Amino acid sequence: MASDWRDLEELSADLADFYRDLHQHPELSLQEHRTAGRVAEALGSAGFEVTERVGGTGVVGVLRKGDGPVVMLRADFDALPVEEKTGLPYASSARATDAEGREVPVMHACGHDMHATCLVGAATLLARAADSWSGTLLVVFQPAEELARGARDMVEDGLFQRFPKPDIVLGQHVGPLPAGFIGHAGGPLMAAADSASVVLHGRGGHGSRPEATVDPVLMAAHVVTRLQGIVAREVPPAEAAVVTVGRLQAGTKDNIIPDTAELGINVRSYSPQVRTRVMEAIERIIHAECTAGAAPEPPEITWTHSAPLLVSDPEATTATVAAFAAHFGQQRLLPMPLVAASEDVGVFGEAAGVPTVFWFWGGLDAETAMAALSSGNTDSLPSNHSPHFAPVIEPTLSTGVQTLVVAARTWLAGTAAP
Repeated sequence: MASDWRDLEELSADLADFYRDLHQHPELSLQEHRTAGRVAEALGSAGFEVTERVGGTGVVGVLRKGDGPVVMLRADFDALPVEEKTGLPYASSARATDAEGREVPVMHACGHDMHATCLVGAATLLARAADSWSGTLLVVFQPAEELARGARDMVEDGLFQRFPKPDIVLGQHVGPLPAGFIGHAGGPLMAAADSASVVLHGRGGHGSRPEATVDPVLMAAHVVTRLQGIVAREVPPAEAAVVTVGRLQAGTKDNIIPDTAELGINVRSYSPQVRTRVMEAIERIIHAECTAGAAPEPPEITWTHSAPLLVSDPEATTATVAAFAAHFGQQRLLPMPLVAASEDVGVFGEAAGVPTVFWFWGGLDAETAMAALSSGNTDSLPSNHSPHFAPVIEPTLSTGVQTLVVAARTWLAGTAAP
């Protein structure tokens, strides 16, 4: 292992440049063409068999080194429609056209540029040290995680038919923890996520004559308020769920009652039973409100994006975390609570029928983050999806590379856990 980390020291400057380049050139989900090209070039230079355009813009690298397990390492690389406010010299000023045809700012506000860079680094180190392990390394760079569809797109494009089927799936996410620290938990780790697009139909008219209209704005207001009662009154206290209305759009002018109102609803849950109950309650409330409001047409409810509950396999997580403790020291490991955010990485393990192990690692200045944690003032820390979120390059980068290498070596044949 010592030679691996000497190689990491040699690679660190190039990896930092690679990261800054990705950060300055973010691309929206399903538009990650430049990013995919950079990743494919790096994998090819490291000696991997490289295939591009898997499930859209996904990139797959394969490195075969004799008999042994197939170990899959995964990173995502799409960005968000967020205007960066970090003030960094390599901050993004990119803009792009989204799926609705709107021009939007683009930023790597969730750290996917760091994910991709760390996997490029880990793949390079593992390729250089290939004489010390046996098996097959499958590295998967996934698009469109922010739409909760990239993993499914790659699977449906034949990921596990066209490439070696893994025996284990390993992945990680950078977050608002102190840089250099690793967060872990076995079992349910991140919530299932479901999104609905809703259209409420009314009958428009002049704002001075509401009696001649059916007001969809009023219906939408009642729906938003009523939805807040689902978690409070229909989810058992021992369970957890979140219902958020993140989008409400209606009308063009203050004195015109519009024909329609649109809502975007997001649900987070931790069990199939609660997930079903909440989704059914949302539909029931919307239909009932439209009936109460004398809507001329039934509402349109379309469930769009969906990500399953992410479960980090308990047994495999225990083995992987033990390897982290041996390498980093127990003092750098932090137990994680359930996370209400979601990830579609679990689709890979489910589709392959194998364990998934997933962990977090810190990206914030350690002194600042530890002070906030000790004072209980964690709301002051920039979190993922914030326009102020940008991991410090070191030790975030070197830690993220090492976690992937250590985890991969734990499961590859012919090598002892570090």
